[in-house]
Amino acid sequence: MPPASLKALLAESIDYAGMFPPCSLALEPALRNHATYMRSPEAWMLNGFVLPVEKFDAARQLLSEFDLQHPLHVAALGPKTTTADALFDALADADSAIRSFARYNVDLVSIIHLEMFLPADVHAGSLKEAKSIIGDLPVFWEAPSARAEQTIALIAGHNSDKHVATFGYKLRTGGVTADAFPTLAQIARVLVTPDTHKLPVKFTAGLHHPIRQFRDEVKTKMHGFLNVLGAAVLATEHQWDRDQAAVMLEDEDSGSFLFTDDFFAWRDWQIGVERLQYRRKFVKSFGSCSFDEPRDDLRALGFL
Repeated sequence: MPPASLKALLAESIDYAGMFPPCSLALEPALRNHATYMRSPEAWMLNGFVLPVEKFDAARQLLSEFDLQHPLHVAALGPKTTTADALFDALADADSAIRSFARYNVDLVSIIHLEMFLPADVHAGSLKEAKSIIGDLPVFWEAPSARAEQTIALIAGHNSDKHVATFGYKLRTGGVTADAFPTLAQIARVLVTPDTHKLPVKFTAGLHHPIRQFRDEVKTKMHGFLNVLGAAVLATEHQWDRDQAAVMLEDEDSGSFLFTDDFFAWRDWQIGVERLQYRRKFVKSFGSCSFDEPRDDLRALGFL
């Protein structure tokens, strides 16, 4: 059995995005993979299957791999828009598709959240309009790291008027080329911004491996998901500044990370399992086109 702190840090943490680069699988094999992963001993790490809204109709024909014990949880991905007006139209279409897909077989399919790009001209009133369209479904709004703090403040301001914070922020942490990876400082700013503590955050792309490392396929260092998720919970728990968060994000030594049944520790910093579970309510998941690489690497490091 994995240590309780590892399970707390990684429970439902991976949104399987097999249809996206670099894997770029077709819908059917990606869904088949997800169904297989859901029956694996590490299924506790899985969150949703990242499915573009425009693929919903095709996915309806491929649900035979799922059953009542292994239903399909969908992380819906809406189209990218460049203006607030276009966003509202796309959001209305996405809402209609989501409602139709969720009604198709309520025992086999559930939509856990929606992910959408947030255009630069969106303001507080725009988020209220978006909320009136999408209702109570959680939405993670993506914006470039250069607009991260501004976007987080905007979303946090919207959430402050609501009983339940259904809007969150999505940060892209990599891609298939070196220039797609944000710097350590850019990620650190997101993790320690006070407004980050008021909304859920998720990450996407580039987090295939547990520990930060240079990867020849992208000619740069890829951020590690243990670095990012660990820094996210420790930064809020211990009120870190940007420099301290960046030090953890930069660490390439797996020996700095310790998982026990009582606590998770990075170097001299600790967080107990109960506090870790609480902090994970605001650090939701990361998208990865591979579910095998994270597991294989965790096994190789002796964590899993």
